[in-house]
Amino acid sequence: RRKLRTDVAAAFPNLSAEQLTEFIPNKEELNVIKIYSHKGEAITVYMNNRNPILFEIEKALYPTVYTLWVYPDLLPAFSTWPPVLQKLAGGADLMLPGVVVPSSGFPQVERGTLCAVNLLGNRAPVAVAVATMSTAEMLAAGMKGKGFAVLHTYTDHLWEYGDKSYPPTLAPLVTDSAEKESAEDEEEMEGKEPAVSFSTDPLQHVDMGDLSLKERDGCAVLMGKEELGENRAAETAEDANTEVQQEAEDSRTPQEQMDALFNQCFFHALKCKVKKSDLPLLTSTFLRSHMFSCCPAGQQLDIKKSSYKKFSKFLQCMQHQKILQVKELNKGVESIVEVDWKHPDVKAFAVPEGFSSASAAQDSKSEDREQVYHAPEIIPLYGVSTKMIPLFQESGHRKGSILSGSEVRNIIINYVKTNELVDETNKNFVKVNAILCDCLLDKSEQDEISNLKWDDLLSRCLERLQPLHQVTFFGQEPIVRKGNIEPIDITIAQRSSNKKVTIIKNLELYGLDPQCVANILQQKVQASATITPVPGSKDRVQVQIQGNQIHHLAKMLLEEYQLPRKYIQGLEKAPKLGRKK
Repeated sequence: RRKLRTDVAAAFPNLSAEQLTEFIPNKEELNVIKIYSHKGEAITVYMNNRNPILFEIEKALYPTVYTLWVYPDLLPAFSTWPPVLQKLAGGADLMLPGVVVPSSGFPQVERGTLCAVNLLGNRAPVAVAVATMSTAEMLAAGMKGKGFAVLHTYTDHLWEYGDKSYPPTLAPLVTDSAEKESAEDEEEMEGKEPAVSFSTDPLQHVDMGDLSLKERDGCAVLMGKEELGENRAAETAEDANTEVQQEAEDSRTPQEQMDALFNQCFFHALKCKVKKSDLPLLTSTFLRSHMFSCCPAGQQLDIKKSSYKKFSKFLQCMQHQKILQVKELNKGVESIVEVDWKHPDVKAFAVPEGFSSASAAQDSKSEDREQVYHAPEIIPLYGVSTKMIPLFQESGHRKGSILSGSEVRNIIINYVKTNELVDETNKNFVKVNAILCDCLLDKSEQDEISNLKWDDLLSRCLERLQPLHQVTFFGQEPIVRKGNIEPIDITIAQRSSNKKVTIIKNLELYGLDPQCVANILQQKVQASATITPVPGSKDRVQVQIQGNQIHHLAKMLLEEYQLPRKYIQGLEKAPKLGRKK
């Protein structure tokens, strides 16, 4: 701890002695964990109060965004536009055209200087980056080219190790008259057009859809009033507003129109489709079963055509506005756990014409049955383990590299052919060299086995790689998880008075809402169905229904939901027909 404090003091001389003591406390618990980046680099992370405060790469210390929110002036800071954050979080570096040039000038930095990146209007840093050129070189280059190599951002995996809190709102330091004038102009604009609201959120880039909706409505109201005075008396205010609204929609880019459509369907679904009893609600179910049904005729929701690109980013924006709360109840599976129906934006939303509240309420009752469920695409993957590195390093792979089964097969075949290991007398066998011996044979086998069949060679290789799997839910980005996917587990339990109940677990892993499955089963078999916590787990739930209902479950999961049988465990426990007593 003393050495760490010394290293921090050397790396960040701006910290006072008091701040240093507060930053690296004497008595509070300080944890050290080791993680690996996508490139395979080993990274040491220092945790305090469950939040990562520092990370170390090749003996160099870097602060996390959690640290910079407490000490926003720890590093020289550069500002960018809010929409750029999404690109940085996706792995992009910060290009100079995306850097906002303040009238007071840039801070003076040299090439290799560690810098913070914040969003215009908020001093709270959202990224940690290294300058790829000095301030003078940036200006000499005409603010073109790559300015900063980004190491860590708000919303990345390192941020997820902490409490996942949001950046605080820190007012910018207004030091010159130009910035003051711009602030006054903004206030004046807000006074003239109260229908348009500008936000200085760190997630302003994902608020563009909401903003465009408000701008459109404001434009429609103002221009509608002007046209009322100019049009003939025979034309009504409603016709004028409709015409102007159509013009406003046509003037927007396709991306802005998709953002507006997502906002409309989101608020429509919250107001008319989702009830408190539905929570927690899988985010995939909310999109598929509720938002899609709120889409106007002739239009289609496509998250990739919006500025959000991912539905999780859209929900993060709504969570930041405190409209709802999203939690990861199962690894890689997010659910909506809380909704604020009293939020001003929800209360102010008006259901579009053509959607009656009565029909919306009726739809919500039968939505689960009417909506088509799309089974996720599940692909087994393999990670290169430490023991298998010698076998895969010739093909340019390192520890942690993720490969598909066909890629592993091709790499092994190429390795065997390159090293001329095919048995000349029998081409069905492969000669075992020193690397294959160390990687694929147990110690007891190393002196006995000199040849392996091709099938045996490949199966041994797959067994010694780290198992992973990729799940792709309908309309969402693929998710890679460690280990093999757990099957849907169906068991029969005995209750008092010799009564049997059917218990179903792991539905969430396949994009199935347990509450939805329970409701459908209850209607089909006319038996009581409940949702209960999985024993030994805080966040996972299971469906429990009276009687042995495996026949009905098998029909629903295999025929209606089209799930492969290999992902369902326990179907053999179905009662045998024709043996009633």
